Amino acid sequence: MTGNNEKSRIFTRRAVLIGGAQTALFSLLAGRLYFLQVIEGGDYHQMAEENRINLRMIAPPRGRILDRTGVPLALNDQTYRVVLLPEQIGDVSDLLKKLGGYVVIDEADRKRIEREVKERHGFNAIVVHDNLTRDQMDVIAVHTPDLPGVDIDAGEVRAYPYGETTAHILGYVGTASQAEIDRSDNDDDEVLSVPGFHIGKNGIEKQYEMQMRGEAGDVEMEVNAHGRVVRELMRHDPKSGDDVTLALDIGLQQFVQQRLAREEGASAVVLDIHTGEVLALASQPSFDPNLFTFGISQEDWDRLNEDVHSPLLNKAISGVYAPGSTFKPVTAMAALEADIVDPDARVFCPGFYEFGEHIFHCWKKGGHGHVNMVEAFAGSCDTYFYDLGHRVGIDKIQAMAQRFGMGQKLKVDLPHERSGFVPSRAWKQANKHQAWQQGETLVAAIGQGYMLTSPLQLAIMAARIANNGLAVMPHVARKIGDQSTAPETWPSLGLDPRHLNIIRQGMIAVVNSPMGTAYAARIMKEGFEMAGKTGSAQVRHISEAEHKEGVTKNEALPWKERDHALFAGFAPVDNPRYAVAVIVEHGGSGAHEAAPIARDILQECQTRNL
Repeated sequence: MTGNNEKSRIFTRRAVLIGGAQTALFSLLAGRLYFLQVIEGGDYHQMAEENRINLRMIAPPRGRILDRTGVPLALNDQTYRVVLLPEQIGDVSDLLKKLGGYVVIDEADRKRIEREVKERHGFNAIVVHDNLTRDQMDVIAVHTPDLPGVDIDAGEVRAYPYGETTAHILGYVGTASQAEIDRSDNDDDEVLSVPGFHIGKNGIEKQYEMQMRGEAGDVEMEVNAHGRVVRELMRHDPKSGDDVTLALDIGLQQFVQQRLAREEGASAVVLDIHTGEVLALASQPSFDPNLFTFGISQEDWDRLNEDVHSPLLNKAISGVYAPGSTFKPVTAMAALEADIVDPDARVFCPGFYEFGEHIFHCWKKGGHGHVNMVEAFAGSCDTYFYDLGHRVGIDKIQAMAQRFGMGQKLKVDLPHERSGFVPSRAWKQANKHQAWQQGETLVAAIGQGYMLTSPLQLAIMAARIANNGLAVMPHVARKIGDQSTAPETWPSLGLDPRHLNIIRQGMIAVVNSPMGTAYAARIMKEGFEMAGKTGSAQVRHISEAEHKEGVTKNEALPWKERDHALFAGFAPVDNPRYAVAVIVEHGGSGAHEAAPIARDILQECQTRNL
């Protein structure tokens, strides 16, 4: 009996200990459950929701670019791409190997994708391959169950229907670089990481990037444990970017580009002299901006960069050249405004100008004889303008050049405009630590030496002469959305209208007088007549010995050593409306090469009556 009682007590103690341990364990578990479900339940609920709900950004449709009549110059085409969803990817290398059986994935793409998978945060996808064909889409769709994290995404891609004709004005778009993404400090710039999203890289596309970009939207999606979309919960649609309407007339632009296509290298600008609107702007050779839409190939990029004729350079605003005799209106205007010349007084030209121990040659070896200002314009007499430059001085010439828009950026709404250059005594002393020489003034007076100008600046010079001295400035865009971008009026340059009229008469004589250098290129149609100034800018030094023996003809020289051919003018002469500037690189004679192009362009402008 005693033994049974002892066993009973031992059992009871063990039962109590086990029960206590179980109770303690249960209490601990209950406490933990209480802590997780009650105290931190809200946090875990939020985390679960975040795992269940993903937010994806929606890229906004890019604004179009239109010509002045509403013709689309840059628009958006639908495209399909294969993308990776980072949150659903397991072994990315294995996945890319499988996917490579259906679309081309080269080593560069593979490295880029693997890098982006490591760096990318959120639910934004990573583009693997753009511009899928229908067959590629079908194959990938069939094999989707074996490709976790792979999706087909619909988007928009930029298209340029006029290709090379508008390349230097419109520019092109491309994927934002990592440096561009890192530089962005605006919340709206988060859209840069959206797959396939492109930004402006050059031209109007870059200049008006923010206006055409629009505002991104977003969509909240419920996903399952495997990351597959179950349903869409909420959507905020994106806001389309603004359309940009240009002053450009696509018909005239096509005409100008085709006219320049006969030359190895050339550029032209056409302006409305009253508004400053750029009606056409062309650079030859050009390139196809559609090459950049899906990422230009290395082969195409090397071809464009290695071309000695620089097809990627917008020569109309970024090319700078010695203006040659097209600069003579500036020298003449500086002398007239300084009241140091009688335009009717005659200067004798024997074919050269003696200054000290130096001889400065006129382009016409036998000379022009006795000429007044208008006749000097007509025959482009260098001797007359050497004498004028000597009397007026470089500083007054520089000041007048700046009033006509040279030696400075004109702030046209295109990137990469260059300012050109007009020298002065102070500049040379400060930069070369040398005193200005009077002989340098003579050379500058005929647009040589340190002088550099762009076709756009020459067109502005012609426009300001033709519009009686209004400080018109160039602009390519006409409207952003519904808002006009052009000023209604332009300030006066403060020039004497009588002096401007003398310059215009000289430019009229250049084209319409039998002694004019551009007489052979005149417009024959009554009421369409043009005025202007020819120029031939040397790109090589001509020795005194060569002058004596006879200067080598341009056609006998290698292309790179021939003079640049230039023309700047306006039309019609009785009621000016259009200004033009043409530069043919190494074209030789401005009268024979540039003036006929300008004639054809100005005749086309007037026929179209823009």
